[in-house]
Amino acid sequence: MDIGTDIIIDDTTLRDGEQTAGVVFSRAEKIAIARMLDGMGVQELECGIPAMGADEQSSIRALVDLGLNARLITWNRAVKADIEASLACGVEAVDISLSVSDIMIEHKLRKNREWVKEQLVTSLGFAKKHGLYVSIGGEDASRADMEFLMELMHIAREHGADRFRFCDTLGILEPFTMYEKVRSLRQEVPELAIEVHTHNDLGMATANAIAGIKGGARFVNTTVNGLGERAGNAALEEVVMGLKLACGIDPGIDTHRFREISRLVGRASHRPVPDWKAVVGEKVFSHESGLHADGVLKDPRNYEGFDPGEVGLSRHIVVGKHSGVHGLIERYRKMGITVARGEAERLLSHVRTIAQNNKRALSDRDLFRLYAGTSTFSLAV
Repeated sequence: MDIGTDIIIDDTTLRDGEQTAGVVFSRAEKIAIARMLDGMGVQELECGIPAMGADEQSSIRALVDLGLNARLITWNRAVKADIEASLACGVEAVDISLSVSDIMIEHKLRKNREWVKEQLVTSLGFAKKHGLYVSIGGEDASRADMEFLMELMHIAREHGADRFRFCDTLGILEPFTMYEKVRSLRQEVPELAIEVHTHNDLGMATANAIAGIKGGARFVNTTVNGLGERAGNAALEEVVMGLKLACGIDPGIDTHRFREISRLVGRASHRPVPDWKAVVGEKVFSHESGLHADGVLKDPRNYEGFDPGEVGLSRHIVVGKHSGVHGLIERYRKMGITVARGEAERLLSHVRTIAQNNKRALSDRDLFRLYAGTSTFSLAV
């Protein structure tokens, strides 16, 4: 199925991201995160669960009062009281979540399919009566019977739902199955927009999110840094860059602020961003191997799929065991030292010995000492 170009990012860092075990955002942190995401062009923010109580409702109201361009949406169970709590916060959009797999219907809800359909009609009717935009969230949709999902989507459409959220709640799908399931649902109920919500338990959240979009989903859930329950959710930065580079779709997000928002959420969640984190890790544009360093210095496109500045990062030439002459000369040049090729070849054997013995790359201080000890020290002007 053809992919539309109007893909909507619904970032749930402030809801599912905060549901990460042990993570709590202060109100100030929520406001800072929401403002930055909004400033980057994220179109929708899932901002909390009003039914949690007065503190959560107060934080959501504070976000509503910011007057952001992004639409704010809250998460609710399919019960009237939850939706009333959302209305009290002043939001204009809600996600109404229902368990839709037989496993959860029987062993979590202790109900049956007929009860699920009745709750859908009742809660959706109440929400639409109050003028809300409604996403119906199919919890555990990836394990649900497809015919039952189709039936639920038909009911949702007939009663005014605006979209259906296909949730891979346990992160058990692979991209080919995700694509086929979403495509089938889209073909069955083309009038109802589909959203994909993917978890990363098998390391495939981003791939599944993009597969869902390729299958016909228009909306996609993300979190900054892939924050979320268990192994997390599809990462905002990965989904956006994947859409741009692998699919040729620009969802309209200012990617230059990815490093900034990544570090903000990392600090607020007390989950530091690993140096090797895809897209936003501090060292994902670091090059040590002689072959790679030589290639990237000749033309960055040789070994970089996109410019590091596009996501707010910088390129680094690392000097260590696997370095080559070209990389060593460049690193010294950055330090203000001019090294001829022959001299660099002599220094390189020492570099490799030091790196092997210390089991790490050489710092600028190491390189200064090495140069001063083997040659006339000459700083370039």
